[in-house]
Amino acid sequence: MPLPRAESKFVEAWEALSRIRDGSVVVISGFNLSLTPEYLIQGLYRLYRASGHPKDLFIISDTFPGSPGRGLDWLAERLYSEEGEHQEFIRGMLVAYYGWSRWLQKMAEENLFEAYTWPICVLAHWLRDVGAGKPGTLSRVGIGTFIDPRLDGGALNDLAKERKTAWPEVVSVEDKEYLFYKAPLPEVALIRGSRADDHGNISLCEEGLIGPVLQMAQSVKSRGRKGMVIVQILYPVRSGSIEPKKVAIPGPIVDYIVRAPEDKHWQSATIKYDPRVSGQISVPIEYLEIKPVPLTTRKVVARRVLLEMLKLAEDKGYTVVNLGVGIPSLVSSVAAEEDVSEMVVSTVESGPWGGIPLHGPDFGVAISPKAIIPLIDQFSIYEGGIIDAASLGFLQVDKHGNVNASMLPGRLMGPGGFPCISTGAPKLFFAGLFTAGKQDIRIEPGKGLRIVKDGDIIKFVDHVYKILYCPCSAEEEGREHLYITERAVFRLSQSRLELVEVAPGVDVEKDILAKMEFEPVAQKYVEMDKRIFSQHTMGIVEEFKNIIKK
Repeated sequence: MPLPRAESKFVEAWEALSRIRDGSVVVISGFNLSLTPEYLIQGLYRLYRASGHPKDLFIISDTFPGSPGRGLDWLAERLYSEEGEHQEFIRGMLVAYYGWSRWLQKMAEENLFEAYTWPICVLAHWLRDVGAGKPGTLSRVGIGTFIDPRLDGGALNDLAKERKTAWPEVVSVEDKEYLFYKAPLPEVALIRGSRADDHGNISLCEEGLIGPVLQMAQSVKSRGRKGMVIVQILYPVRSGSIEPKKVAIPGPIVDYIVRAPEDKHWQSATIKYDPRVSGQISVPIEYLEIKPVPLTTRKVVARRVLLEMLKLAEDKGYTVVNLGVGIPSLVSSVAAEEDVSEMVVSTVESGPWGGIPLHGPDFGVAISPKAIIPLIDQFSIYEGGIIDAASLGFLQVDKHGNVNASMLPGRLMGPGGFPCISTGAPKLFFAGLFTAGKQDIRIEPGKGLRIVKDGDIIKFVDHVYKILYCPCSAEEEGREHLYITERAVFRLSQSRLELVEVAPGVDVEKDILAKMEFEPVAQKYVEMDKRIFSQHTMGIVEEFKNIIKK
């Protein structure tokens, strides 16, 4: 039987989007701006402004499709400024991360729509599960955190807590607690690819990652449902020009294909197109132009994390780690400076292995990675503990080692991939500055720190604002926890934090204990390695290569 040809599937954006009905559940691809169908998002809102339809939409995404000023943030700014409390476009939203959009956060705070958040891995697995005809997703991720329905259920505002449209339930399997995640089934998928051939087959060859676009398409088509799949692409190509193994979405389950202008189809927030990002060219790391990371307290923390990770490389000559957003994302750059990148194989939750992961709104892609695997498989690796360690950022840590990574009053950012990675990693190195707020902390190269003015916001607190990681069962499993800052390192021991290292030049009573809301165990601690305060490289390459040779 010949495959259906796709001439009729190539349409203008308005032609496809005008078929979306009021009240639809719309799933949208995108990890920050990577894989975000920006042209379709803008077209959908402009159609609504012109005609009043479609409206009352419930939007789902496994991460956040956009970056500051683009994607969902572009949409939210216009909704808030042009319609405010009278907006009828969005009735609800379920995404993993709101942090790139202060406009969405403002709308959520003001109850302008139901706002929910689940971890990335849960959303990705949920899309695959409902695409397989299952009623939802069962997971240990989220137990004991603010996603747990006994706490907030992942609801970010009162409207969500009242309506509970997307809500997990606690269930027991073999005497263990799990969360069963349920949400409305998607009816429309707005997703993105690079190329589409004459039969409608979609390739991701120019993209910087492999998001769950196939699972999104499956989620609107499962069990005979007549959902609609609309794909934004850059290039129409001839049949046979896409290798079968490189087809991300088979043509028969694609309904409409929209060609986007290049300025609405960037690889990341600041990169329009770079073949090193999509893996079409792999440049040896020694040929990459890597700018030295300035010597700041953030670099001090990243260096200390790197030293810990290098210890894990002693047995097999390398270690496989996850690096989260914020300070942990600097570790790969510091490793490149020190010429130890081959010993620390960094992975990013979106799928890249190796290379140089990018920071800030470009987070999610890497320059010249060694491999790029599907996001959903990357998270299975994390949850299964098939890495050696993870370094993740923190906003708050409490006396029991609970961590709040991204939630504060007026700052409804969501969990991202944090709960998924922290649930499975065998060793956890939480990395952050000791205090927050305006500060003047000077690094005396090769000597240590001099705290001229400390931040006035305490981060080591009696109780965190929202729990995103609970170590309640991790210690029973023998997992290790370090909390690394520029002036002190703590270890979790018997559900209490123990001070194990102090930076040279720091007064323990004045600069550490007085700046905590609880008293850690502080009976035996040593001085932090002075090399991490060096103006030049730490000079560790030979030391660790010799250790590995042993």
